[in-house]
Amino acid sequence: MSKLYDDIVSQRGSFERLVAKIPGFKGYHEKNARRTADDMLRDHIATQIALRVDEFERVEKLILNNMGMSYMTRTRDVKGKIRTFHDKIKTTTPGYSGMWAQMKIGAAELDEIYAFDEAMLRYLDQIDATVGDLKEATLKKEGVDAAIVAIDDVVSEAIAAYALRDDVLTGLSDSTL
Repeated sequence: MSKLYDDIVSQRGSFERLVAKIPGFKGYHEKNARRTADDMLRDHIATQIALRVDEFERVEKLILNNMGMSYMTRTRDVKGKIRTFHDKIKTTTPGYSGMWAQMKIGAAELDEIYAFDEAMLRYLDQIDATVGDLKEATLKKEGVDAAIVAIDDVVSEAIAAYALRDDVLTGLSDSTL
């Protein structure tokens, strides 16, 4: 498919590691629980992204206070992109929700879905790291531009990966109903 798709699928971890990161998440194995599991996962990730927006806003204020208004447009753009990522996950109407219970999903297909779910959690870690790098660059007053670009790149990739996840689910629904 694409390099991003191949990267996500090749980096997948164990189902147990994914389940351990999300309180109450049991997975998609039971047909009747698939919609609930997907809703729980998206709610958890959206909540976590909202926390990253809050942290980014704190760093943004630090930048503007310590380095002036010259970064305002770029930080606003990145903050908007993180919010877009949040909104895409939080407000996705599970158009595939009705078919979740109907789908005949095998172990390979479940592994693929879990790979994308786990990737979303890895993107949270990457956002944390890049926001931390931006805070450090701001305090040192060097490397701020590169740190802003790094956050933008991670969030852009996360948005693209989430779109791929939806494509995988849509493709599964087309082929398994």
